[in-house]
Amino acid sequence: MKKRVLLAAALLGSTLLTACGGGDSAPKPTGQGELAGVCPATVVIQTDWYATPERAAAYQLVGPNGTVDAKKGAYVGPLGDTGVNVEVRLGGPFLGGQPVPAQMYQDTGITLGLVPTDEQVQAAAKFPLTGVFASLDINPQILMWDPATYRIDSWKDVAASGAPVVYSEGKIYMDYLIAHGDVRKEQADASFDGTPSRFVAEKGRVMQQGYVSNEPYRWEHDVKGWQKATGHLLVQQAGYEIYPHAWSVRSGQLAELSPCLKKLVPMLQQAEIDYVTDPEPTNQALLKISQTIPDGPPITAAGNTDSVKVQLAEKIVGNGPDSTLGNFDTERVDRAIAQVVPLLRTRGQQVPDGLSAKDLVTNEFIDPAKGVKPQG
Repeated sequence: MKKRVLLAAALLGSTLLTACGGGDSAPKPTGQGELAGVCPATVVIQTDWYATPERAAAYQLVGPNGTVDAKKGAYVGPLGDTGVNVEVRLGGPFLGGQPVPAQMYQDTGITLGLVPTDEQVQAAAKFPLTGVFASLDINPQILMWDPATYRIDSWKDVAASGAPVVYSEGKIYMDYLIAHGDVRKEQADASFDGTPSRFVAEKGRVMQQGYVSNEPYRWEHDVKGWQKATGHLLVQQAGYEIYPHAWSVRSGQLAELSPCLKKLVPMLQQAEIDYVTDPEPTNQALLKISQTIPDGPPITAAGNTDSVKVQLAEKIVGNGPDSTLGNFDTERVDRAIAQVVPLLRTRGQQVPDGLSAKDLVTNEFIDPAKGVKPQG
């Protein structure tokens, strides 16, 4: 697929364009390829945040020569010579405060949305989704701290430290950490604003959320007033086993989309493999997107490069329990459901009885032969 994308880009002779409106200036799909008439003419992928390396498989599908639609918050272009376009939509403020599942039911033009397992469970009663591809195997979410201020070797040390733990309101993993005894309720501070300002101002006397593939590098190299190493623990290490990005369809449309998904999902697998194998072209596209669409997280070339290395080293991008990238371990999904359901019901939220992995995910469309090569 990578060769087809590059060939199509060369034939078009296009460069990254900036569009302020709709798709009139977007590159057009070429030919009557294998997805034409099988998939929607434009496969719309709704991401959950800005264009970052953790979400790069979506942008890899378009390749380095897509069009940035700054008004819409999208990156658009042909999926090689398959005969269809891909439109990758940014999340965050472009969702108007809505979670991805609700947005998918409001806008049925969305083909696939990136949704973590805990949000799938949370949405199951009103907005049921079925995951067909897991681009990331391990959740990159971390808690980070100043190692000169706190000595932390395990999650139990976080609770013992008494440090304020700053996070974004509504995160289900924090409910888990509190229920699990890894963070004391009085430590939890839901005032995180997405910036390093408080961490720096308080000289590392607070702990805060982050991504292992982003914040540690940025804090050490780019954050003025800090620029030194931090410590961290993965939330996954506390036993919280969600998949962070289940590429999901509306459950009621699974059968209708099956002919498309049989051809498309192996391409999604290949896009993630191609990205971590040769990330530079798509990393350059991520840079250009961030330069065109303001107010997102700082993106740098060096940070993007490091992010890919960290994602591979920490197995954020990696094969599941077998040699396949992108498939779901259904026993793990069942364990995650068992973790999440009581937390949501404690909040007073409705969750269907008897929810299980078969309600949330399927491996039907995964090509078991596609996987990343072991590191080292």
